[in-house]
Amino acid sequence: MTKEIEQFAQLGIGEALTAALLEYGISTPSPIQAEAIPYILEGRDVLAQSQTGTGKTLAYLLPLLQRIDPDKKESQVLVIAPTQELAMQIVREGEKYGASLGIGTIGLIGGASAARQVEKLRQRPHLVVGTPGRLRELLSTRKLKLHEVRTIVLDEADQIFQMGGADDVRSLLKGALRDRQLIFLSATLGPDVRALADREMKDPVDVGIEPEQKLVKLTQHLYFECQQRDRIDTLRRIVRHYNPERAIVFVNQADTIAEVEAKLNHLGLEARTLYGDSDKVTRATVLSQFRAGKFRLLVATDVAARGLDIPGLELVVHLDPASDSEHYVHRAGRTGRMGRKGLSISIVTDRQAFIMRKFSRELGTEIEERAMYEGAVLDPAEAEERRSGGSRRTPKGPSAGRGTGTKAPAKPGRSAASASGSEAGIQAGGNAAGRSGAAGGTSSDAAASALRPKSAAKPAGRGPKGSKKQPNKDKGAPKWLKEKRTPQDPS
Repeated sequence: MTKEIEQFAQLGIGEALTAALLEYGISTPSPIQAEAIPYILEGRDVLAQSQTGTGKTLAYLLPLLQRIDPDKKESQVLVIAPTQELAMQIVREGEKYGASLGIGTIGLIGGASAARQVEKLRQRPHLVVGTPGRLRELLSTRKLKLHEVRTIVLDEADQIFQMGGADDVRSLLKGALRDRQLIFLSATLGPDVRALADREMKDPVDVGIEPEQKLVKLTQHLYFECQQRDRIDTLRRIVRHYNPERAIVFVNQADTIAEVEAKLNHLGLEARTLYGDSDKVTRATVLSQFRAGKFRLLVATDVAARGLDIPGLELVVHLDPASDSEHYVHRAGRTGRMGRKGLSISIVTDRQAFIMRKFSRELGTEIEERAMYEGAVLDPAEAEERRSGGSRRTPKGPSAGRGTGTKAPAKPGRSAASASGSEAGIQAGGNAAGRSGAAGGTSSDAAASALRPKSAAKPAGRGPKGSKKQPNKDKGAPKWLKEKRTPQDPS
């Protein structure tokens, strides 16, 4: 027996399951698996809290597969999941590790044919996985029977409650045996879940690896500030800079998701969408293609945030900031899974920056601000310093521009010709400061003359030295009339 097999064997996992784990590259149990597996094998009620991406699914699935009796043709384990995606992911894991043991698995989710599901239920699968609504529907029509179910699992328990599945869960618990084993798992356990545990569980074991540390330590958390109109361009620059093979882009509103997808594809960033209103076949196809690397960016609402395990996902981008810190935890948890490094980036406006500071305080994790300058990701202070150092400032005062050839830029919307005309008007009024400015602005006037079209009419009135004299009609006119006829600065 190898050292790897011994680690799982010491937890009580049999050789057949351990061999299957090694076949899929899992040689060492994660901390949450090492802590939870022995209690679940004993049949204890378990309340488990651990960061997303730490292997919670196998923490309960391995010992439950170990306890299932394949010779009994009856449903023995029920797993309730909040979303279709998570439910089908659990089904795949159940089939992957249970097939060699002769264990049958079924997925019961909304959006799929209920008639086909009922037909499969007649085969009495050992492991039943489903979403709350469809499970309750089949229970009410007596197509799903729970009188033989010995264990009920609530995966992502707090999300089930947030999505309105509390009544469905209570109905399912009533339909099961009174002495059933209960297992509740989540990255965050809210008061509703704990209240249900207090009411339904018997002497539960509370397990968790650093539950106060809700985010995986190997994931880096950053945010970039920009104008609302520049969000897509900022996203483009982030993707170009970090160059991930795959990334998830989260948005808050389903009615904007198609627009974001269209803009990203227009920029050459292959993108597809995933949201709650998609039918089951479309969602399954999109996820399958994303896992296979057929496109680069998955634009999704929070329906994709819970339980999805995308191998090698390097980057998560919050195009809209998460609604609260718990949603941020589950979004960010899609990257940096099972000991791998990850990166979570939020794009916010100046009015949304406080949200990042709030999340940082609530989660006890540093979320650092970054800025982009000339393709580099920098600390904001360093980026500002480079911007300032990259443009030469014009000296102020009468000596401005002397001996250096430096030209003070004209104000926005003001042409060089109009600026020259304004200086001429100041001289005609006999303003000393105007004369000083004209002396120091000789190079500007020369540049303006060079840029001025030959056919353009030159301003009347006395200009800098060397300019043409006033027209004869102004000879002998009073000083106030000459000033009145001097062209005014259009700015």
